[in-house]
Amino acid sequence: MKYSFNTGVFKIKNGLFYLYSILFTLAMNGASAQNWPAKPVRIVVPFPAGGAVDTVTRNLSQQISESLKQPFLIENKPGAGAIIGADTVAKSNPDGYTLLLTTHGLAIAPSLYKKLPFDAKKDLTAVTQIMSSYLVLAVGTTIGVNNFSDFLNAARVKPNSLNYGSTGLGSAPHLVMELLKQSANLELTHIPYKGDAPMNQALLSGYVGAAISPLSGVINPMHAGKLKIIAMTGTKRSEAIPDVPTISESGVPNFEHTGWLGLFAPAGTQLLIARKIQAEFTKVLNSPEIKGKLPNWGYEAVGSTPENFSVKYQQDLLSYAKAIKDAHIELQD
Repeated sequence: MKYSFNTGVFKIKNGLFYLYSILFTLAMNGASAQNWPAKPVRIVVPFPAGGAVDTVTRNLSQQISESLKQPFLIENKPGAGAIIGADTVAKSNPDGYTLLLTTHGLAIAPSLYKKLPFDAKKDLTAVTQIMSSYLVLAVGTTIGVNNFSDFLNAARVKPNSLNYGSTGLGSAPHLVMELLKQSANLELTHIPYKGDAPMNQALLSGYVGAAISPLSGVINPMHAGKLKIIAMTGTKRSEAIPDVPTISESGVPNFEHTGWLGLFAPAGTQLLIARKIQAEFTKVLNSPEIKGKLPNWGYEAVGSTPENFSVKYQQDLLSYAKAIKDAHIELQD
């Protein structure tokens, strides 16, 4: 009986120890969330410096750094259709100090590539959809194209003679142009680049004749007369370029594409921290300085909750899988 009694006491004490451990861990996690950020935060941008996503990220992070009195450091990790940067974050410590700011290309990649080094459904936590976006069709000044009708004619006269650039194999600009080719019965030659900055430079230099691009990367060259924006992928015209028609109204009915910029953290990141991050980004999005820049960037502010963005992200994984299948795009290695 004595042995049995001591065993029972041991079990009770052991159980209380684990209970206290759990409560202590929860308390420490709560304190960690409340104190975030207690040190510099790294934001991984999976595209080259100088591109649209990089520009937006640097503008947002500068204001957040000033607001929270902690550095928000940008780390550019381009390559492999933005997979390298996403993989870096997916394998990082889920403490709220390593974040990924990327495009809806993250929802495209799982259906475009045969295998990813991370699980796009499980290894990343959706924090907030920062912005919604549209893309534009830009053309160089040397190919004799003044409008969308000219573009269609130039592409059809000599199939595959017109090159177009993209921000990488499987990127949103690549997929959108492939869908446009299918919808308008066009044959173009694809030349991928590692991000929109080198792609737009190739367009300005005449190495490619056309490109689907974020507005922010081509609006200044357009105003300088170095290229032309002949159509945009949104559902309606933009106040930043009101004279530029949508592709749908230009002769390809019902063609539209809107995307997003989103913030992600490694899976396992506390919801309290995710909500704090979302709240800070939403506050900055509503600042006069950022609001004034949004039209020329080609974006609209969103700032959705982690829960809402998670639902949208999972839905986009399914819808892009269908789009890639319907477009008969071959899976990439």
